[in-house]
Amino acid sequence: MNKSLVYIFIFLFSFTAKASFILLPMDETTQQNHLKAYGITYWCLSKDYKASWLLNYRGGSFLLPDVAEIRKECQIRGVSFEILSDSEEASILEEISSPSQNMESVILEKAPKIAVYTPKGKQPWDDAVTLVLTYAEIPFTPIYDEEVLSDQLLLYDWLHLHHEDFTGQYGKFYAAYKNTPWYIDQKKDAEALATKLGYAKVSQEKSAVAKKIRDFVIGGGFMFAMCSATDSFDIALAADGVDICEAMFDGDASDSNYQSKLNYSNSFAFKDFVLERRPEVYEFSDIDMTTKRRIPVEKDYFTLMEFSAKWDPIPSMLCQNHTQLVKGFMGQTTSFDTALIKSNVLVMGTCELNGESRYIHGEKGKGMFTFFGGHDPEDFQHQVGDPPTVLDLHPNSPGYRLILNNVLFPAARKKKQKT
Repeated sequence: MNKSLVYIFIFLFSFTAKASFILLPMDETTQQNHLKAYGITYWCLSKDYKASWLLNYRGGSFLLPDVAEIRKECQIRGVSFEILSDSEEASILEEISSPSQNMESVILEKAPKIAVYTPKGKQPWDDAVTLVLTYAEIPFTPIYDEEVLSDQLLLYDWLHLHHEDFTGQYGKFYAAYKNTPWYIDQKKDAEALATKLGYAKVSQEKSAVAKKIRDFVIGGGFMFAMCSATDSFDIALAADGVDICEAMFDGDASDSNYQSKLNYSNSFAFKDFVLERRPEVYEFSDIDMTTKRRIPVEKDYFTLMEFSAKWDPIPSMLCQNHTQLVKGFMGQTTSFDTALIKSNVLVMGTCELNGESRYIHGEKGKGMFTFFGGHDPEDFQHQVGDPPTVLDLHPNSPGYRLILNNVLFPAARKKKQKT
């Protein structure tokens, strides 16, 4: 009889001590592939598994149920994971919930539907977000002007914009590339598309696209933009109804004194900026710090701000990383002049040497937007025609982690703000 009781006790103990959770640690020393860990978490959500994002716990780790196929997927993709018992999971959550700890557990509910705004065919540059989504095995749908103007953004939760020009000036590549075949073809294709969609000029068509994207955000969508999509988007909104393009771009002269006609209340993030009138200058306005920064490569870093995970979970999610110091990188729009950022926009990353802003976030209507300066987090000065970055060489990139924070952010359960 006593022997039977011992066996029952052992069985019950082993049952209660069995593994019930998988932890994807996101600290610097434990996780061998940070980028693919986001892909695993997204995959779990797409399979209707529960997931939690443990903000500020070991670099922003993910907590998943212990299921055989999740273990297998982690092994296939090379993602480090740890097996936790019920008691270990409870202990971690108790630590996180303590008022003395700047941590929070955020429930992730569903895999967001992702759209990437990108033209048909191949660009002479690569898109860091497309690269990292592909590498992390997170599915996305490429869309462009036709889809945007026909209200197909309503099908998605999250929209990404990268190296784009919403002003109709073809990226301000005129001086260096006006005689190259790819520039000529790109201009011809853009004009043909504008005509097809019923617009007399590319600038007018791009303005209509920018306003559709604005409406998507106001209606509750999430927008993430990098490089020149950040400032050119805001410029297009501020210049609505104003011709800011010179003759080589749209066939006629710009409006006289167009600078005074800008409406900064229309823009998302920036105010009081001055446009670059000269068509031969590879710059849109004084928002960008590229030519003003004078920072040597070896000292080009920016610092992520620290937020209260319990009181400010949104910026905390967007800044999750295994380091607060992120290597800088350039782009057509490298960073933002902090003096030109609206007061209601949150600065989440700054360079200590000159005070420039690299990473900002704001709300518009029911939705939110994040702007990230620079082109490719692991290519300091990406040039037209350069080969794409091989992310197998950078599986723990802090800069690429910031992009993926934004991808996963819309999956978080919405709860009442404490502030």
